[in-house]
Amino acid sequence: QVQLVESGGGLVQAGGSLRLSCAASGRTFSSYAMGWFRQAPGKEREFVSSISGSGAYTYYADSVKGRFTISRDNAKNTVYLQMNSLKPEDTAVYYCATLVANIPRDWGQGTQVTVSS
Repeated sequence: QVQLVESGGGLVQAGGSLRLSCAASGRTFSSYAMGWFRQAPGKEREFVSSISGSGAYTYYADSVKGRFTISRDNAKNTVYLQMNSLKPEDTAVYYCATLVANIPRDWGQGTQVTVSS
């Protein structure tokens, strides 16, 4: 099992930027694809972005494509989500997760992102 800790959330105005980080425990981090998900109040948790273990392949939800960038630093056991041009509808709790066969397995505790209009 992998322990995940997200950070970097906060309050930002519409059009602003934030960078989320997710630090993972263990020595096998590079073997896991990683994903970012989010859950807004009253809504189901949804996929935001994912990245392969090597970092060579990335995927994005249509709602964030062109605005968010996922990356990882395997030497630091960390995955990032750079969020630009934020919109009020991006307000949610953001979670990172390990992906096994594209299915989330280990979850972090989440970090709140609030975008004001």
